[in-house]
Amino acid sequence: MSAFPSSRLAQDGVLDLTRTAVVLADRTGVVRGWTAGAERLLGYPASRAVGRPLAEVFAGTDPRQPPQDAAWRDRLAADGWSGLAAVRRSDGHRLDLELRVLPVLDAHERSLRLVLAAEMARTPWSGASRSLLDGILGMSPVGVAMLNSDLQYVWLNDALERMGGSPSAERVGKRIGEVQPGLPGESIEAEMRRVLRTGVPSVGVEYLGRPRSEPQREHAYSTSFFRLEDEAGHVLGVCYMVLDVTESYRARQRMALLSRAGERIGSSLNVWQTAQELADAAVPDLADFVTVDLLEAMVSGEEPSSGPVDAAALFAMRRAGQRSVQEGCPEAVVAVGEPAAYPPSAPVVLSLTGGDSLLLPALDLDGSDWPADDPVRAARLRELGVHSLMVVPLRARGTFLGAATFARRQPIGPFQPDDLVLAEEFVTRAAISLDNARRFTREHTAALTLQRSLLPRALPEQSAVDAAYRYLPADSSTGVGGDWFDVIPLSGARVALVVGDVVGHGVHAAATMGRLRAAVQALADLDLAPDEVLAHLDDMVNRVAHDANSDDGVIGATCLYAVYDPVSCCCTLARAGHPPPLLVSPAGARPLVELPTGPPLGLGQMPFESAELPLPEGSLLALYTNGLLLGKALDLDGGITRLRTALANPQAPLEDICETVISSLPGPRPVDDVALLLARTRALPKEQLAVWDIAADPSAVGEARRSAVGQLARWGLEKLEFSTELIVSELVTNAIRHASGPIRLRMIRDGTLICEVSDGSSTAPHLRHARTTDEGGRGLFLIAQYAERWGARYTADGKFIWAELPLETVSEALPASALIDAFADPDDR
Repeated sequence: MSAFPSSRLAQDGVLDLTRTAVVLADRTGVVRGWTAGAERLLGYPASRAVGRPLAEVFAGTDPRQPPQDAAWRDRLAADGWSGLAAVRRSDGHRLDLELRVLPVLDAHERSLRLVLAAEMARTPWSGASRSLLDGILGMSPVGVAMLNSDLQYVWLNDALERMGGSPSAERVGKRIGEVQPGLPGESIEAEMRRVLRTGVPSVGVEYLGRPRSEPQREHAYSTSFFRLEDEAGHVLGVCYMVLDVTESYRARQRMALLSRAGERIGSSLNVWQTAQELADAAVPDLADFVTVDLLEAMVSGEEPSSGPVDAAALFAMRRAGQRSVQEGCPEAVVAVGEPAAYPPSAPVVLSLTGGDSLLLPALDLDGSDWPADDPVRAARLRELGVHSLMVVPLRARGTFLGAATFARRQPIGPFQPDDLVLAEEFVTRAAISLDNARRFTREHTAALTLQRSLLPRALPEQSAVDAAYRYLPADSSTGVGGDWFDVIPLSGARVALVVGDVVGHGVHAAATMGRLRAAVQALADLDLAPDEVLAHLDDMVNRVAHDANSDDGVIGATCLYAVYDPVSCCCTLARAGHPPPLLVSPAGARPLVELPTGPPLGLGQMPFESAELPLPEGSLLALYTNGLLLGKALDLDGGITRLRTALANPQAPLEDICETVISSLPGPRPVDDVALLLARTRALPKEQLAVWDIAADPSAVGEARRSAVGQLARWGLEKLEFSTELIVSELVTNAIRHASGPIRLRMIRDGTLICEVSDGSSTAPHLRHARTTDEGGRGLFLIAQYAERWGARYTADGKFIWAELPLETVSEALPASALIDAFADPDDR
């Protein structure tokens, strides 16, 4: 028989033969040897112990319970066993023991067992308060375990037993990976080793795993680790406390997933894109495979019937979107755009005809009727390991639009009821967006002719930018579409660039496009800032929607409004739900312009913001509608990449660039209307600009006239002296009399001669008819008679009063000197 050196046991730090009961037993559990240590510990002399079963000398604490013969048979049958036991001493007192059962080797077989027993109070773990341990064992909902320095379990409480599904007897002496293979044992032990090495606790370490108590479901745990030391500071091991935070973790995951879905679903008024966004948002976080099937009425733009769907209508469904965790969607038997037919027993049909969601945690592909009625689809799902299914009807405003199907494959666990709640949230959001898209599509075709009549036929002349455009409708048979664009000359040689897209219902949307375009032109003439223009348009769309009836009312529109100034080479932009423009710098960089995201027109109660950016001369600005970015794959990022590639040569003629952009569109025609407006910026030459600061003194009026006349001579425009003197005199006089400084006179020679006076006041000038006895009040009237256009625009620092004169000579009704003597103050002559 081999020996067991006491030094080896002492080094373990748990049992020491100098203070351990040693008992020799045969394989049947009968005591064959008894030591003095065993007599001291258990109170039985050798005469009373030898020959008795171990279950009697290590009796349980309750004398009314029978001996634990079965437990001891299990302990003796193993090659070795260790664990904890509460026993009753011969005098009735309770003993908490740590036991080890070791096989004794002889020449033939392992016929004897060596039982080592030590009282817990005599081991290094006795530093823990007994009352504390009892409390943790009996009452704490937190799982607690103690491990030695080899990261083997020494002790754990009842809560951890319930949490992990394995009793303490199976854990003691083993490592976490041996008893819980479904947990990330390596990373957990790495953290425990760090705590053992540094002594710095870890708090709130979260990880995912599948416990033995519920291996089919993934759980989330929050664990804290700290080092255990004895009174002398020697390291005993590590203790960890663990909470099952699966529910809160799942709640956080659901909220995060819903938030991401809200950002992704409904980004356009395109039925196909919205359906695909629903599928994309659910994979892989919720499901492994998702399909979105729409009723044929949804695709054709007709009105689907309300209430549960008649089974006959389900023979005319169409696949609108699908997504899989595997490339190419191998689970699908039809492609996007193709008809999707189901037998009456299929879950999709049962869900739509019944009007409720359907949850199949365990999908039976062998025993139910549906696989037999649809063998091709069932065989594909069976081959790929699909085992759980959910079907949620797409329903909006009481109308059924189609159904979304969610599937899971092995080894992911089955769908749970909370997964169905999450899927219904997804589908509800998508259904509203789909219904909005359907209503838009239904009336879009009817409005095309009207919209075409309201589009610009040619771009106006102006010198701020070189411009070119293309307009490509999705419906090539009618040659028209629903988008619009405009180039509007503004005061001060500036220009407004506009691109928009009406959304809504019925032919009223086409009329609204015309009203919006007319309103933009009128607001542009008022020289409002881009954000103010959009705010006024938003109010107008709200009024139109309010005045229209409930069936044909317009919901809104998207719009991008930009103003470019060739004097400062700056551009101010604002957008209302519209894609940002693409900027190509003279150096060749092609970024998307970062603009504040404003809501689409018609929502109301949301402010719009303008952004200003410098545009060096030769910069190329591309304004477009989202139809330019969408191909058959409905890939916005791919569309941006395609547009950037088409604009790779920004110095080419704009007409050639337009052709390059349009020819880069995938397919014979776009999936949505396309409007493209290209503008290459110009800078006003310095020799065409003159600026003077004017003192706030009446005597400065005469000097301003003389400066203006001198500049006209340098420009060779002497024939305009009369009208220019009159206009400059009146504008400067009004600024000195009625406004505050600083006052500045600016003249620009462009397609016309532009005279501007700026001041620090925001008071608006107005034209009035003076009586014959009035000494003044005729200045603006005279300006209106001699100027081709005149007006006012406001800035953050005040206002500009401006007037434009044609470069051709105008007829003079009265000599200049006579008019000036009649209407100017004597002090400013």
